[in-house]
Amino acid sequence: AVVSTQSTGSHCKGVVNGFPLKLSSTQVEVKEVEFNADFITRMLERLEWGALVEAASQLGVADGLPEMVPSSGKEAEEEEDVLRKIHHVLLEVEITEGELECPETGRKFPIKNGIPDMRLNEDE
Repeated sequence: AVVSTQSTGSHCKGVVNGFPLKLSSTQVEVKEVEFNADFITRMLERLEWGALVEAASQLGVADGLPEMVPSSGKEAEEEEDVLRKIHHVLLEVEITEGELECPETGRKFPIKNGIPDMRLNEDE
């Protein structure tokens, strides 16, 4: 998935606002996942929408994502198109190599084989 809900704020000494982490990737894989409109619709209220759009922009996959959380009063066809774009960003785009960066400290956490390593040094 594209968005990390991780924050360095509650774990690093002296960090007040470590969210959202900045993403950079050296390798991204896109894997097809079956579309489920109901699942994506239920996820909308749980997402930090601004962080999702920002992360998708950093990865170059934000095309077609609205700036605001979609509402459910649209035409069905238009709504499905937006839900498919959200589905793609959330479930099909995977950073396999790259890093997450704390916006406050600049501390970088590597991503290897799709897994972020957010271990801290003892002094952090």
